Amino acid sequence: MSISKIKSFLGSHSLSPSRDLGQNFLVDEDEAASLVRWAGVGPQDAVIEIGTGLGILTHALARVARRVISVEIDSGLVRAHQAAESFAEFGAKVHVVHADAREFDFLQAVAELGSPVKVVANLPYSVSTPLLRQLLDARHALVDWSVMLQRELADRLLAQPSTRDYGSLTVLHHLLVEVDHGRDLDENCFYPAPKVVSSFIRIRPLEQPLLDDGSVLWVERVLRAAFGKRRKTLSNSLRAFVGENGGDSALVVEILEGLGLDSRVRAEALTPTQLLAIARVMGERLSAAQEKKG
Repeated sequence: MSISKIKSFLGSHSLSPSRDLGQNFLVDEDEAASLVRWAGVGPQDAVIEIGTGLGILTHALARVARRVISVEIDSGLVRAHQAAESFAEFGAKVHVVHADAREFDFLQAVAELGSPVKVVANLPYSVSTPLLRQLLDARHALVDWSVMLQRELADRLLAQPSTRDYGSLTVLHHLLVEVDHGRDLDENCFYPAPKVVSSFIRIRPLEQPLLDDGSVLWVERVLRAAFGKRRKTLSNSLRAFVGENGGDSALVVEILEGLGLDSRVRAEALTPTQLLAIARVMGERLSAAQEKKG
């Protein structure tokens, strides 16, 4: 879509890109079609799109997918697409929903669409992290999700131990899903052009996740505490957390040494499976201590 057409569409509805909403609209139709192919969307798939934007990706999805629900937070854009009948050629195949994706019920949408369902999105950079976390919770209902992110965030998801980008979000993804880095997109693919590099990645639930459903929230809490103070050793980082959960301050050192780990190790030096082992043993030890007190 040319810049003149973009400005004409937005101007005719008294709209402009919102910095607060992190709007950098995908405008390259060829790239949109390429992203849909890379996301593996086929005629058997229904798709939940996060961020209708100017509808470029929505059109590319609708040409291939069985059905598309497109979630758009900007009420002005929703009204503009309705007034312009932007997706009339697809009939009931495309449904634009005015909603904040952070409050959207993905499980209910999947129930309405019928499996298989994929998510494809150009995520607003300001809310990418909470949406990624939300998609992890919906993982059992989705085939996969392919999302546009700021490259720095994509690097965090793909990071390896002992690197700057490795953190709690990295580890949680390693334990539950597989992350593939598809491609980086040029800033000219967007309007307005972002000041950062954008990466398109595809995330698939692991067939045999390392973390069971009932332990996700506990392990996440431990990971956040472990990486909360990166300059400190893991034993120091977790000491307050253990105390808040009814444990003795010496417990972390005991757990580390029991697992054959150096008590002076930092969280970023450990693999996801090592961190998972620490969280599991800690949970068991704290539960036992609480039962004893009770």
